[in-house]
Amino acid sequence: MNNLYGLMGEKLRHSFSPQIHSLIFKELKIQGYYHLFEIEKNDLKDAVLGLKALGIKGVNVTIPYKIEVIKYLGKISDEAKKIGAINTICFKDNVSIGYNTDYMGFGMMLKKNDIVCKNKKAVILGTGGASNAVSQYLLDEGISEIVFISRDIQKAKEKYNDFKIVSYDNITQLKGYDIAINCTPVGMYPNADNSPINKSDISRFYTVIDLVYNPRETLFLKYAKEQGLKAVNGLFMLVGQAIKAEELWNNTRISDKITDKIYERIEFE
Repeated sequence: MNNLYGLMGEKLRHSFSPQIHSLIFKELKIQGYYHLFEIEKNDLKDAVLGLKALGIKGVNVTIPYKIEVIKYLGKISDEAKKIGAINTICFKDNVSIGYNTDYMGFGMMLKKNDIVCKNKKAVILGTGGASNAVSQYLLDEGISEIVFISRDIQKAKEKYNDFKIVSYDNITQLKGYDIAINCTPVGMYPNADNSPINKSDISRFYTVIDLVYNPRETLFLKYAKEQGLKAVNGLFMLVGQAIKAEELWNNTRISDKITDKIYERIEFE
């Protein structure tokens, strides 16, 4: 029972997490099982209490519960407090502790691809849950400016009132920005024929990052590559956040070599 883990969310059919964690278990020789827990919003509190009572070591948390679940936890880590969202829960000594390993995974992805943030200017597409961890990491690494692109300006201002926010229609106003990061689900399988912004707008940047990892090459990234830009998808971030979760759950350190090996072995159906 002590080697049960899982993912909490609303709809989890297409999750890559079981595959990634199974590969980690194999590499670390852990006799573990990673289960998908599809949970209704009204059952969230009972789910957290139930998982703790069952002796589960830890779970990941995905949309739409990364913020909502915080109120049911005993503690949250410093980076999760700054971000205002968690994606990993550890059950230790009868206490549920929330962490944000999306933050850590995003940083691992940038380092893997030699992307430097310091003194650069970034545009973040979308203001949903994923943008929290991404923007906080960029700020901590010395980004000089962040602009958010949103379909709902008023709602975005309530969340990011200290930042410049523009609509997708006005993205042509932006000049001199280095990095564009897609934090929306636009372009994700099975709706892979969409891009959050058009090809000519993508040409404004030097580096383009898509947190979408399925398909491996989204239309957003395809447009970037066709124009000779650096293009990075979100799969390494997904692996990185899983690695960091396993480190927390098992009080261990997983090498970069193992991380790379797991990343290379992921299979798309």
